[in-house]
Amino acid sequence: MTDSWASAERLIRGFARDTNLLIAGRSARVSGDGPVAEALRWQLTALGARLVDRDQPLIAPSVAFGLRTGGARVLVDGTDIPDRGDAAGRIDFAGTHMPVSRRIADDLAASGVARGLRVGVAMVLEPKTAQLALMLRGAGADVAVYAHPDETDPDVAMALRSRGIPVDADAALSGAAERSAALAFLRRGFDVLLDDGSHLIRLAHEAAPDEAASWIGANEETTSGLTPLRAMERAGELCAPVIAVNDAQMKTRFDNRYGTGQSCVFAIADVLDAAGISLRDQPAAVIGYGPVGQGVASHLRALGAEVRVAELDPVRALRAAHDGYETGRAADLGRGALVVSATGAAGTIDRELLAGAAVVAVAGGVPGEVDLTGADLEPLALDGATVPHIDRLRPSGALVLDRGGCINITAAEGNPIEIMDWSFAVQLAGLEHLVRTRPGIGVHPFPEEADAAVARAALAARGTVIDRRTTADATASETEWRSPRFRDAAEEDPS
Repeated sequence: MTDSWASAERLIRGFARDTNLLIAGRSARVSGDGPVAEALRWQLTALGARLVDRDQPLIAPSVAFGLRTGGARVLVDGTDIPDRGDAAGRIDFAGTHMPVSRRIADDLAASGVARGLRVGVAMVLEPKTAQLALMLRGAGADVAVYAHPDETDPDVAMALRSRGIPVDADAALSGAAERSAALAFLRRGFDVLLDDGSHLIRLAHEAAPDEAASWIGANEETTSGLTPLRAMERAGELCAPVIAVNDAQMKTRFDNRYGTGQSCVFAIADVLDAAGISLRDQPAAVIGYGPVGQGVASHLRALGAEVRVAELDPVRALRAAHDGYETGRAADLGRGALVVSATGAAGTIDRELLAGAAVVAVAGGVPGEVDLTGADLEPLALDGATVPHIDRLRPSGALVLDRGGCINITAAEGNPIEIMDWSFAVQLAGLEHLVRTRPGIGVHPFPEEADAAVARAALAARGTVIDRRTTADATASETEWRSPRFRDAAEEDPS
């Protein structure tokens, strides 16, 4: 990695790390000349930012890099990057960047739909999730929060408790104690459960079916969580309505691709940078080319990696090829490369793939995505100091990041705030749909009209106005079924 490229990349990653904000969709300005400025412009564009010239207004959401001797001044929406401070400060900062969720929560409060509703939130516990819980309480719900031990920020848990939200989350738990804590959370008794990975939904069906049967319903926001729920439905074992909020366009098309893509790749880059390893010119194999894999591949490419893709689905494999990536078998593409699993399936990185890789990491995955059964791991040390989040596999020497945990959670702060604003807006809209419609047992799609409403709210929050179909256009397209190719000719035909 050249110094200019490295400097530019570290400035961008530093902005993301200090703010937990998104690059894609942001207007950006780089003031200054020289190789660092050029590298900044190239990387920002590749990451989805929109470069704005000096004579054009910089409209929020924005970021500006002012290069000067010895460093750079970085502005967010026209002001210096704030010191978010402690967990309470990070929670409050997140709240200032979640206007769409706030708008829908305010609508819930005004309508009274959530008043007195007992809501369980079972998700990664970090500042955005804390804001979701606070918004639900503000809408009148009785809220409690659960998080798995490896997905708990203890400081955020304490800060949320101090604001009166019950939190069942302990980073020190494991095994039977973890299961008991999850069951105790379920036994609090809920009307609606908002889940991530469907771990709590499935545990309720297994060990507390009376609780699951009493729910109005649940929301599930991951692909890996919906797969087993649909299998349960086919087998006749599901006993509650579930809204597939993961399948909402305002979730999957943004959270998975842009949110997980940025947060995971930046976390990988941060961890490897501490070990003196760059992504620039690094061979990288992305396993899986769904929305998460697409995001991981594009962000790796933006930071200069030489990206290949392995995918089981033939259509997705062809799409990867047409997006410009080499495709093939994982074992071949992953040899000597950074291997990132983006499948959400256990055992994706098997022992053969693990042994042949240079580095392995998991992007927003599930337990066991890297097969570390019997693996001999030792912490990586440089100059006598242990490098955080990296173990070395013996005897192959492969580096394993955070022992196969979700790298954006275990080594970073989760997905960017604006992305989770939209995902949690979808969660809130899904909750309203459950309460208002009371669907039957089964996995139900997220309503298209609710998806469009969240999108319109997101555009409004950005101050963006788009064209809309007129009533006449919509009516004509829905009622006129005759082909216009032959309609006029038919009117002229004397027969």
